Amino acid sequence: MRQATVTISREALQHNLNRVKQLAPDSKIVSMVKANAYGHGLENCLSALTQSDAFGVACLDEAIEIRQLGFNQLVTLIEGVFSEDEMQIAIDNKFECMLHHQQQLDWVRKYKNQYQAKGLKVWVKLNSGMNRLGFKVPEIIDIINTLKAEGFECVLAMHFANADADDHPMNEQQKQQFLQVREACAPVLSSCCNSAAIMKWPELHFDYVRPGIMLYGATPFDHRPVAELGLQPVMTFSAGIMALNKIHTGEKVGYGSTFVAQKDMEIAIVSIGYGDGYPRAYIEQNYVVVNGQTVPLVGRVSMDMMAIDVTGLNVTIDTPVELWGTQRLVDDVAKANGTIGYELLCRLSKRPTRQVI
Repeated sequence: MRQATVTISREALQHNLNRVKQLAPDSKIVSMVKANAYGHGLENCLSALTQSDAFGVACLDEAIEIRQLGFNQLVTLIEGVFSEDEMQIAIDNKFECMLHHQQQLDWVRKYKNQYQAKGLKVWVKLNSGMNRLGFKVPEIIDIINTLKAEGFECVLAMHFANADADDHPMNEQQKQQFLQVREACAPVLSSCCNSAAIMKWPELHFDYVRPGIMLYGATPFDHRPVAELGLQPVMTFSAGIMALNKIHTGEKVGYGSTFVAQKDMEIAIVSIGYGDGYPRAYIEQNYVVVNGQTVPLVGRVSMDMMAIDVTGLNVTIDTPVELWGTQRLVDDVAKANGTIGYELLCRLSKRPTRQVI
């Protein structure tokens, strides 16, 4: 059987959730499980995250899947609903909605009695400079105060554009706008911290924090590895050696013949490729782990296979290869490929076998 496997550690996931609790002990936790739990699989992760106060998703379909899997926790639609019909479905299923444009505001007010009868809070998004979603100042102040006067319980929400950067001037700009609105709408529940902000600004934890990538044991920072943050990788992506080739100086490997051997080498072919979600092109030298040792890729990654240099190693057919996990961090693979760990985790295909430990 082809050995291409994604292994999910529920113990690591619970460890990371507990780390959030340590960092933000006075805040409620909305665990972000959008994009199929960042590629880890909703069905694999939800049972390890039941100590969360709510689950956060991007859209109604993701929220409904949580219910279909048998979980009845509160769910927050962080992009809100996309139509009036979806508003009714959200209320029926006890999903809280983010408001970020006028139509959504109109819909929630139209269904005011049902929404409030379910005890649902309205999340209102501040556009403090990221310019994706939300209402700007002073409009948002009027909206929140009007909703409060109509009996809605509101959560003022914001998203940092540069929380992963230490000295970006926009961080202070966004903080000050958020605090300005919070004061003008007081009392109001508040939420502005994603994973990076949870780590950096405990004074901004307020009522709700929204951990995402940190739950899955990858870092939100370019310069701080997961071990320093007290996190554990949740996913191990692995495959097996399917063939061994001895090549001589001057021979080439892979499509385009871009790799030319500078010495006699032993090359292992691994049963994994970009069809499984492993990145094809690299900017820096990329590595995998075999028998506890890092070994380099050679040549281009194919759809179903890659080649690695195993010269001098004691390997055989079926020797396991860690592509990323506890020994080779997904963040390091991402850096070598000019991207971020979020993308690699989310873009895994359905081909690798999934297993949970």
